[in-house]
Amino acid sequence: RAMHDEHGVALKEAGPAQPVSVLGIGGAPSAGDKFNILDDEKEAKSIAQKREQLFREQGLRTTKHITLDEIGRRLALGSFKELKVIIKGDVDGSVEALSDSLQKLSTQEILVSVIHKGVGQINESDIVLAEASDAIVIAFNVRPSLQASKLAENAGIEIKMYSIIYNAIEEVKSAMEGMLEPKVQEKIVANVEIREVFKFDKATVAGCYVRDGKIKRDSKVRLIRDGIVVYPTAEGAQAELGSLKRFKDDVKDVTTGMECGLTIKNYIDMKVGDVVEAYEQEEVKRTL
Repeated sequence: RAMHDEHGVALKEAGPAQPVSVLGIGGAPSAGDKFNILDDEKEAKSIAQKREQLFREQGLRTTKHITLDEIGRRLALGSFKELKVIIKGDVDGSVEALSDSLQKLSTQEILVSVIHKGVGQINESDIVLAEASDAIVIAFNVRPSLQASKLAENAGIEIKMYSIIYNAIEEVKSAMEGMLEPKVQEKIVANVEIREVFKFDKATVAGCYVRDGKIKRDSKVRLIRDGIVVYPTAEGAQAELGSLKRFKDDVKDVTTGMECGLTIKNYIDMKVGDVVEAYEQEEVKRTL
């Protein structure tokens, strides 16, 4: 729809090696992707639609899909040779680093194959591909869309979500060695949609609606924008609520279908449409 140079000046054309910002792309491209330039917009849309249709129509299988827990069992049976992985992340650098590290885990017995990688929210196409190819989905600082989450749950596709690259690598490595230990696992307890933002001198208050679950005053939280975690972004960092209110009263928790006001400690850049994800941590024993 529009193209600008690094100073924000509108451009009509760009030469070789010239950096530009392109508006109107339906999704985030990956490093190495190619732009095909067509004179006819109708032809461009037709080609794009055909490619999307071919991608969606990949064969679906009604088998028990692979999970990290399932790897150990299949190894014991001698029926596991390849671990197929789909990687989605918040920025291209993280995706490439995670992809390279996972592929280096390959051994003579097990091949780690990254069949798809990209930047941005996990969508339905990612889940369809995972189901068709019997792959696990690894998410780094991103979340699935509501439709993708439901599709994954119905299809039995495992989505592993991480905020630290080292944890993702170590867990996959341990699964390949058949030695998954008890670990602390995150459990999403609430998704809260920000519907209004009120800015004051000392704080930014978000007027919210609890879409599902129950958010508590002492919950750990993340702020998600367009499926990507925007706060906290530092590895291993945790965020907390500064306050949780119903009308003017401080409350301990707010449940599904109710409105509330909240603040996040040390963070004020909240926007309408953002999602506050509340989670808890619990120790889970892995069974193989």
